[in-house]
Amino acid sequence: MLPQPRSFSHIGLSVPDLDAAVKFYSEVLGLYVIMPPTEVVEDDSAVGVMCTDVLGAGWESLRIAHLSTADRIGIEIFEFTGNRTPENNLDYKSTGLFHFCIQDPDVEGLVERIVANGGKQRMPIREYYPGEKPYRMVYVEDPFGIVFEIYSHGYELTYSAGAYKV
Repeated sequence: MLPQPRSFSHIGLSVPDLDAAVKFYSEVLGLYVIMPPTEVVEDDSAVGVMCTDVLGAGWESLRIAHLSTADRIGIEIFEFTGNRTPENNLDYKSTGLFHFCIQDPDVEGLVERIVANGGKQRMPIREYYPGEKPYRMVYVEDPFGIVFEIYSHGYELTYSAGAYKV
């Protein structure tokens, strides 16, 4: 018997300014703030021990906030002491997280809001099936250089037509 698909719970992002990130993700993308920015310290509390399990000893403190999309997917945002921006924020040949995707039927309007609030549009808005289906996409960056994608329609609809036509 094959395992059943799992549901997606959340994604964690690291930013240099947690307050600015919460403002961007809540005011520009419309995410719900579930837990406002909070400081966590390296101690013997349950969350302190969990962080040490993940980060190793010596992390000292961090700030964290929890947000949620309309469909209950969590966006966990961290501000770590000593945060540094990578030289290449889209090192697509390296193993690891490549991007995440937000869905909005008004791709153009969301891109305008992202750019107006310090983000960046990485490419023109493109159609997956030009003249056939209205599915659009674009890659953008938040003000901190985190790359993400915007889809006009759901993942299942976008890919249900099968292979790309070349």
